[in-house]
Amino acid sequence: MSIVITGATGHLGRLVVESLLQRGVAADQVVATGRSTGRLADLADRGVVVRRGDYTDPGSLKEAFEGAEKVLLVSSSEIGQRYAQHVNAIDAARAAGVGLVVYTSITRADASRMALAEEHRATEEYLRESGVPFVLLRNNWYLENYTEQLPAVLEHGALVGSAGDGRVSAAARADYAEAAAAVLTTQGHEGRTYELAGPSFTLADVAAVVSAASGREVSYVDVPPVKLAEVLVGAGLPEPYAQVLADSDLGIARGDLEEPSGELEQLLGRQPVSLSQAVTGTLAR
Repeated sequence: MSIVITGATGHLGRLVVESLLQRGVAADQVVATGRSTGRLADLADRGVVVRRGDYTDPGSLKEAFEGAEKVLLVSSSEIGQRYAQHVNAIDAARAAGVGLVVYTSITRADASRMALAEEHRATEEYLRESGVPFVLLRNNWYLENYTEQLPAVLEHGALVGSAGDGRVSAAARADYAEAAAAVLTTQGHEGRTYELAGPSFTLADVAAVVSAASGREVSYVDVPPVKLAEVLVGAGLPEPYAQVLADSDLGIARGDLEEPSGELEQLLGRQPVSLSQAVTGTLAR
């Protein structure tokens, strides 16, 4: 019986595969799936089983999940199409007799007013009703949402957002991956919902940390959501995605992404990577 990781061509899925191997799971018991298996060739060279798994192709999912004991369902990145794709994956897992589906959701998906939470909420409901044993990993924001902006932030001396003084409890992508690997390799998680998050901070805090770490003055500039969407489109993002991100900043302002549960720390057995550590590490590369 194997552990299947969907979306292993993406950042989070790939990190979960690496975490499983680091935890001593035999490579031939890890199945890495994605639309383009060529992007997983290096994992195949290390003995990981590689299979095609496309959320839009139920037949590929049926084959990908064959013989699986557990499946990590990494949420699709295609906003607006996620729910239908997740249903395909859950149906395939049920048909394959998978013993546990672990789904990566979002903070308080059942109550959040963020547009980004809608498909997660629907997926959680479908998974609960499917009869397939499950675990919900409600991941907060990624620290990488901010560290990946550092070149532009330093160039302009400003971090632009619409979050006001709202707090976000972001954590490093690698920490979420390690937590997922812990759930996949230990017992007692079935039926659990984990609110996974790091220490909270404001976007003004991000600007202050970047200033201190870089030695260059950076300020947080709060703008209306319409303006933020315009800035994001100007930076090259598709307008629908820019609108979702602007709405997410409003969610931060309301407190939708402030989560003090401490459950990420419990699963990791250590403190999550901090904002300061993430910024300093990114600038040192």
